[in-house]
Amino acid sequence: MVRHGQTAWSAAGRHTSRTDLGLAREGRDQALAVGRHLRGLRFARVWTSPLLRSRQTCDLAGFGRVAEVVDDLREWDYGEYEGRTTADIRRERPDWSIWREGAPGGETPAQVACRADRVVATVRQQPGDVLVFAHAHVLRVVAARWLGLAPEAGAWFVLDPATLSVLGWEREVPAVLQWNAPPDTSGEVGADR
Repeated sequence: MVRHGQTAWSAAGRHTSRTDLGLAREGRDQALAVGRHLRGLRFARVWTSPLLRSRQTCDLAGFGRVAEVVDDLREWDYGEYEGRTTADIRRERPDWSIWREGAPGGETPAQVACRADRVVATVRQQPGDVLVFAHAHVLRVVAARWLGLAPEAGAWFVLDPATLSVLGWEREVPAVLQWNAPPDTSGEVGADR
């Protein structure tokens, strides 16, 4: 899984779901670094969120020609909190957490989990590795659901822009094999255990 590269809003900590921003210059550089890291690896399928920042990351990483747009990978809908920072929201609601409540006019954790469950089920039916380009919150929920955890457990899986994470198996048990790794990390991505 690859979180998209930096955007102006992600750099500022602004919640971005439906606002279809492209990558900032740093995000484009990050996406190119992801491509260098993944060069030579083969994937049975490549999926991307329909949102521009993910599609640009996928394309700059060298997978745009083979990528399939998967609507279930779009970012958590932040509703009325779109474009706002957590600090700003907490001035009004000091105990607010996306992981407990979702966002007014947007999605709840359970709604995002339904989409994540479809992604997990489809990945598990594939004959090989699937490369996914998407967004921080939805990928964190995908990881939680891959492990059989509640969607709220995604709070434990921090993701920086343009990082690589690998979900797989420890024998027959779903596992996190790599998490939040920068693209220049050493070691094999997706090595079987």
